[in-house]
Amino acid sequence: MTSRKLTVGFDLDMTLIDSRPGIHACFEALAERTGACIDADLAITRLGPPLVDELAYWFPAEEVPAAADMYRAMYPSIAIAATPAMPGAVEAIAAVRAGGGRAIVVTAKYEPNAKLHLEHLGIEADEVVGDLWAEAKAEALREHGASVYVGDHIGDVRGARTARAYSVAVATGPCDERELREAGADVVLADLAAFPRWLTGYQRTRSR
Repeated sequence: MTSRKLTVGFDLDMTLIDSRPGIHACFEALAERTGACIDADLAITRLGPPLVDELAYWFPAEEVPAAADMYRAMYPSIAIAATPAMPGAVEAIAAVRAGGGRAIVVTAKYEPNAKLHLEHLGIEADEVVGDLWAEAKAEALREHGASVYVGDHIGDVRGARTARAYSVAVATGPCDERELREAGADVVLADLAAFPRWLTGYQRTRSR
């Protein structure tokens, strides 16, 4: 179902939340419990893609599903409290609401854990859709009528472009400004602190 209201989609990891401390701790716990050799320092430099993609570096293919289940089960007790909001995240959501719009979160993260992060940090989204990555994010963006999608990864840019949404990239994750622009981002912001001002200008242009 689409909406005539402005609907802005946001990615979660490294866009709204700095998930590195929690994910690092979770990978270390997973290594301890399974005996696998996992370089947690390396893993947190490439956040964005689905969990199973990262686990494939550290586990044989047949063990990845069980490792993913173990990781997701331990995640709430290890990662939620350790994860802060990114600077400007709360204000970015508030700016959408202040402009009469809706803010949704579309993420590759396991949806129940994504909701726990937002609840813990007091970030209220109108909808939360998890388990979608890159082009697949377009499914939720189209369903909810999002005309803007904000993310930190080139996969987020691809999702926005597939949905024909305006791609707003923030250079707060593993992809730098050049990579984001080359992937097709319509605008690249240093971080979410710059988003409210950008949104004001975007809405002004949109209303002409």
